[in-house]
Amino acid sequence: MTVTVEIALTATNDLVEGLNHLLPQLSSSASALTWSDVEVLVASPSSRLFVGRDDNRIVGVLTLVVFAIPSGLRAWIEDVVVDESTRGTGVGEALTRAALEEAKRRGVRSVDLTSRPARIAANSLYQKLGFELRSTNVYRYVIE
Repeated sequence: MTVTVEIALTATNDLVEGLNHLLPQLSSSASALTWSDVEVLVASPSSRLFVGRDDNRIVGVLTLVVFAIPSGLRAWIEDVVVDESTRGTGVGEALTRAALEEAKRRGVRSVDLTSRPARIAANSLYQKLGFELRSTNVYRYVIE
């Protein structure tokens, strides 16, 4: 498999369909994205949507969010999902390396992410790429 990674710059039918194919593999509660949703996503100045392709077929995505805070420019990796048919073939690594390069290019001080402990392969990949496990609590407040 030869994976190419690009940053999505415009909404396309292919991108909307690819995201909607991958989203249920990421979250059972995620709603399908509309064309308008994808336009907003790719136009956001604070995030970059990385798309992994194999023979022009979307096989994975990753979102890099970059933001300024008083202690410096930071980044967060979110919504990493690789199609179940291509897991273990280097797609996740290619996406993550591309995101880290973009973060470096933009002068980010650190990149964080979360990964459930049950995702053994993903956690191994992140550690292999140099991410260090932090001792912290992650809290979520749901706004309804």
